[in-house]
Amino acid sequence: MSDTFDRRKFLKDSAIKASSVGLLPIFEKEMKITKSYFEKPKPTIYTVPRIKFSVIGLNHGHINSMVTTTIAAGGEMVSFYSLEDSLAKDFLVKFPNTKRVSSPEEIYENNSIQLILCAAILNERASIGIKAMLHGKDFMSDKPGATTLEQLEEVKKVQKQTGRIYSILYSERFENRATTKATELVKSGAIGKVIQTIGLGPHRANFKTRADWFFDDKKFGGIITDIGSHQFDQFLHFTGSTKAEIVASQVGNLNHPQYPHFQDFGDAMLKGNGGMGYLRIDWFTPDSLKTWGDGRLTILGTDGFIEIRKYIDITKDDRGNHLFMSNHKETVYFDCNNEPLPYGNLFVDDVLNRTETAMSQDHCFLAMELALKAQKLAKRV
Repeated sequence: MSDTFDRRKFLKDSAIKASSVGLLPIFEKEMKITKSYFEKPKPTIYTVPRIKFSVIGLNHGHINSMVTTTIAAGGEMVSFYSLEDSLAKDFLVKFPNTKRVSSPEEIYENNSIQLILCAAILNERASIGIKAMLHGKDFMSDKPGATTLEQLEEVKKVQKQTGRIYSILYSERFENRATTKATELVKSGAIGKVIQTIGLGPHRANFKTRADWFFDDKKFGGIITDIGSHQFDQFLHFTGSTKAEIVASQVGNLNHPQYPHFQDFGDAMLKGNGGMGYLRIDWFTPDSLKTWGDGRLTILGTDGFIEIRKYIDITKDDRGNHLFMSNHKETVYFDCNNEPLPYGNLFVDDVLNRTETAMSQDHCFLAMELALKAQKLAKRV
């Protein structure tokens, strides 16, 4: 028995070493390794700015990728506002070709600025977005874009009144190359009609580095509102649902009594007119994992399924952007690390052309509404 086991181990190790990507299965006939189904145009590189934008609020690190994405798409950052000196100092190290202003009004009242990016404390983002729209500017928020249903209603009212764009950069979809690849595959019909998504969003807490607002559910909006918002966006996107309802939801503080207003676990079930969904989010990522969370997405279709391991494959590879697909024709692995990310260019196009190619306004608001309703209806566990 031990000889057989050793032989199998040797074959497995040899196969992995022989693979150019380090992921060749033992039974090659059962799973192919590929990089792309379709030829893609190279992303446009802009040497001349297309729009001018500014930033208000640096309280979440997502602002760095939001700025980088917008600059790569032809945006010129004019200025930023931050109440916190330490955050402003770090931001200027990353983006030295901008200036800090002394008040947000200097940004609101600057008519050359077309777009405001925001990663302020979560419960402050809606009011910043409303002011931006009332001053004739489009708005890109980090998730979530609001922390209460009342805030959302006011945002929707002002957006309709002004016709400005109120958008959220959902990094788990727009900045993950494997998830972008899944969009391509689903649209091509590779797994048939999507009937369910399962989104898992574990996170590492890093409590020692967190600001006080992180532990106050009135400021972060609750765990489903906050990190669960990604999963509602992906559910709507992949099922094509334009209407949906919360079947059940629950939240709890299961292991951190020292933070009584914190939530470390949440999950929800929902049903839409295009499919069903389940999500689970938590703050229990262990310290040994070589990334902040083993985020995954499973997309079930009538003719197959897709599984995305967004940030790591703990069995084989410390990198992210892993996509596995099985349908009636084949079982295949995609290394998605070189897939393009179209969101930034599409969003700046929308600012210039008044279109909705990056994400429709209805989709944005429905994803926000579902997260807020699931949070409000959640049972405590």
